[in-house]
Amino acid sequence: MKKSILLFLFSALILLFMPVQSHAATTQTKIILDGQELNLPNEVEVVNVRNNIMIPIRVVAENLKFNVNWDQKTQNVNIQQGSKTITLTVGKQEAYVGNSAVFLNIAPQIIKNTVVVPIRFVSEEMGLRVGWNNKEKIVTLASTTSPPSSPANGSQNDATTNLVDEINYADNQPVVSLDREITPQSDATTNLIHELNYANNQLVVSLDREVTPVITTLKNPERIVVDFPATDFGNMSQPVPTGSMGKLSTGDIPNLTEVRYSLFKNDPAQVRIVIELNNVSSVNYNQQYITGKFILDLDMVNDPTPATPISGSGKKIVVIDPGHGGSDPGTTSITNKHEKHFNLALALKVQAILLQEPEIEVVMTRETDVYPTRSERVKLANDLNADVFVSIHGNSVLSSPQTTGTETFYYQRASSKELANIVHKHLVKALGLKDRGVKNGSLQVIRETKMPAVLLEVGFLSNKSEEEAMMSESVQAKAAQAIVDGIKEYLKL
Repeated sequence: MKKSILLFLFSALILLFMPVQSHAATTQTKIILDGQELNLPNEVEVVNVRNNIMIPIRVVAENLKFNVNWDQKTQNVNIQQGSKTITLTVGKQEAYVGNSAVFLNIAPQIIKNTVVVPIRFVSEEMGLRVGWNNKEKIVTLASTTSPPSSPANGSQNDATTNLVDEINYADNQPVVSLDREITPQSDATTNLIHELNYANNQLVVSLDREVTPVITTLKNPERIVVDFPATDFGNMSQPVPTGSMGKLSTGDIPNLTEVRYSLFKNDPAQVRIVIELNNVSSVNYNQQYITGKFILDLDMVNDPTPATPISGSGKKIVVIDPGHGGSDPGTTSITNKHEKHFNLALALKVQAILLQEPEIEVVMTRETDVYPTRSERVKLANDLNADVFVSIHGNSVLSSPQTTGTETFYYQRASSKELANIVHKHLVKALGLKDRGVKNGSLQVIRETKMPAVLLEVGFLSNKSEEEAMMSESVQAKAAQAIVDGIKEYLKL
């Protein structure tokens, strides 16, 4: 009988406390702005998605006082403060700060019919310092111009100023009476890493301030070692104890074995990140620092496979390159279509026309939705000793949907400039879009190819009327014929 009574009481206690515990789990995260906790409505939830803190756009508008515009049709969130504008799209990791594209650690999402955005990205872009206390589940935001907190005793003195009340000398020792104990301060020169991510062949490191890492490449196996001097780990969601190693969750990424990180040295602090690659013959990288994030962009060449042999028939070899593809969608249209699909559709039409030309041998860098790296595209054209290289792309600036027109890029070589002028002339005439001109641009596929090479930005997928035209079969047919006419004129065929 005693057992039955105890079991009954235990079950009743569980039922009594279950609703309270469930409610606490959804509201435990707090946001503190300049020392004051934000009073969030009961129905507003701050969520943690894969260790990224996401806040509803309602909080951004009402509590952080930014101007927010939500477009249900395009799923775009436009956030503005003064002259600073951020454009994000639900489900897209590509965002825009002004007209500059940036890569997000996590895309905005719709959760329980509410649009949520990554608080660190939005806040830092708008000039707020962001901290995360993982143990207490507290987000701290601080304005870069916020005043220091007042002392607890109500004094008007600066809270950081200690006062000497009395000085004595006794027993061969100076004795100083102070308002409060002096605690050692952390090294002001030490930088802190708050977040690490790896996606789309990019390592993204969120830091307090810009630092230039030492980057080394090692063989057997192929590795890239990134050392951050005078740097330690900050409030990371998964802190790394001294002497141990952490690993990023990267999923099943081709050519990647793992990404590991550790506090390599203590005094002075040094963080080391190792990117271990697999089945890669060589790797190039570019580094940049954008608004609190160090970005290492990798470009890998797989172990070589034999190039498609071209018969010695005396034909001109033309390489057509549909930009992006596979895991790299390219930019996004105003109706959320991927650039890679437009590029391939137009390139296949160019291929079909060139196959009818008896004096031309056409080679495609891709014919399906796959992603050859930029280095692989360059290597293919150079190995074939091609006569012409044409890369096909679509433009997009979602934050400026009124922008339109066709532009063509070449790199330095006079032969490439001549090819660009000729193809551009035919393309503008055939499509009738705004002529944005022929420009010199340092883009890898036209910079490292050895033959006359151009990159075509046919039009702007972010403009409603241009996207509609570019996606139509009739306009793509006109564009394809114009590209072929330009190639033939350059080759004097």
